[in-house]
Amino acid sequence: MDIQNKRITDEEFSKLRQEVLTQWPTGKDVDLEEAVKYHKSMPESKSFSKKLLDAKREKRTLVQPRAGVPAIDEHIKLMKYLEENGEADLLPSTIDSYTRQNRYEEAENGIAESIRLGRAMLNGFPAVNHGVMNCRRVIESVNVPMQVRHGTPDARLLTEITLAGGFTSYEGGGISYNLPYCKNIPMERTIRDWQYVDRLTGLYEEMGVSINREPYGPLTGTLVPPCVSHAVAIIEALLAAEQGVKNITVGYGQCGNLIQDVAAIRTLEELTDEYLKKYGYNDVEVTTVLHQWMGGFPADEAKAFGVISYGSTIAALAKATKVIVKTPHEAVGIPTMEANAQGLRTTKQVVNMLSDQELKSTSLEEEKEIIRQETRAIVDKCFELGKGDIAVGTCRGVEAGVLDVPFAPCRINAGKMLPCRDNDGAVRILNAGNLPFSKELIDFHKGKIEERAKAEGRDASFQMVIDDVYAIGKGRLVGRPKY
Repeated sequence: MDIQNKRITDEEFSKLRQEVLTQWPTGKDVDLEEAVKYHKSMPESKSFSKKLLDAKREKRTLVQPRAGVPAIDEHIKLMKYLEENGEADLLPSTIDSYTRQNRYEEAENGIAESIRLGRAMLNGFPAVNHGVMNCRRVIESVNVPMQVRHGTPDARLLTEITLAGGFTSYEGGGISYNLPYCKNIPMERTIRDWQYVDRLTGLYEEMGVSINREPYGPLTGTLVPPCVSHAVAIIEALLAAEQGVKNITVGYGQCGNLIQDVAAIRTLEELTDEYLKKYGYNDVEVTTVLHQWMGGFPADEAKAFGVISYGSTIAALAKATKVIVKTPHEAVGIPTMEANAQGLRTTKQVVNMLSDQELKSTSLEEEKEIIRQETRAIVDKCFELGKGDIAVGTCRGVEAGVLDVPFAPCRINAGKMLPCRDNDGAVRILNAGNLPFSKELIDFHKGKIEERAKAEGRDASFQMVIDDVYAIGKGRLVGRPKY
């Protein structure tokens, strides 16, 4: 499949669109011009883009949960509860797994079973099956902006229905919803399918409706070095901008070291702006999101609140535009709406208390410079491999291991790069694999990990990685042998 970072022509998009809208019967209800009129009739308070830009200007951190259930009335009840009792600034509709795999018939059965049994038989909201008008029922039931969150390799029909349904933000991308989620789907295919998503978003923009787009920041969620998630976010932002997207939120999953995490959020916005402007996208607004800890959680609720509070502290000190909130039930399964609201209120309390405080230090500036060097090395190498085309270069970069996501299930991912923590808990790189780092960067990581090995009286090895993966669930950040 040929792929390039070039805007899809109107003729080609129209042809693709006819095919996409016939994938499930609800596609016939999508009318782009009518959808644009609907968006323009909505109050400004429901615009995700505007709320993010207001928060960025005022240096406030907005709070947003993850949540979604299959039955429409129950989903509305959940959204209203999280807005009113959780004090959520922004709301999601997390999509179910069948919809993510385009298995709409099974999703339909799941809706029916959920209604029959009176309990959720899907792990999210099947928006494609519910269709445009039911999506609008959800949008109209709350007073804050809503986002679609999912994990779909081919999200084209889901995008058509949810944007027509009034959602004003859409998460995901051709890299971030491939490598961490898929096993056998070619990178060229997911990038191509997500170019459709971004071109549709660009069309709304051209017709006067701003839709926020958010690459998925955490990737596999555990011990992902900032440079890797930054590189993916920057590349997906460039791919989106080419298709006409004007409002982009780049994300990062909390790793746990305060200095490194704050440095990561601050450099993420800076570097995304840098690359967008470098390649001629001068009118794209960039905001940031911190995802609270995506790894194992303590089963004890009081300890879980400690993890949530720590993530909230990092988001506030980093001045992230928003934070995606975890719940005290994270270790045991799908949370109750009450527990979800508790996580939101905990986070809001912390970010409000820290809103006027700044973190400044020499070590923060040093960490920012390390992240800049690492990220530029990866992104620039992808451009080089693609001979100036970042879509081509990304595919080749993944194949070569230049862009390598740790613990990813995808077969095309090299899986050679291996991270672990240093003695201060920052995520470093135990084995660089084929990352295009200078000798100085490789020596930096080696030295940091050797410091930890010496302090713990053991050799630097894969056992450190295993220990670090489970550490937070056991009440620590660094997986020390004595714990």
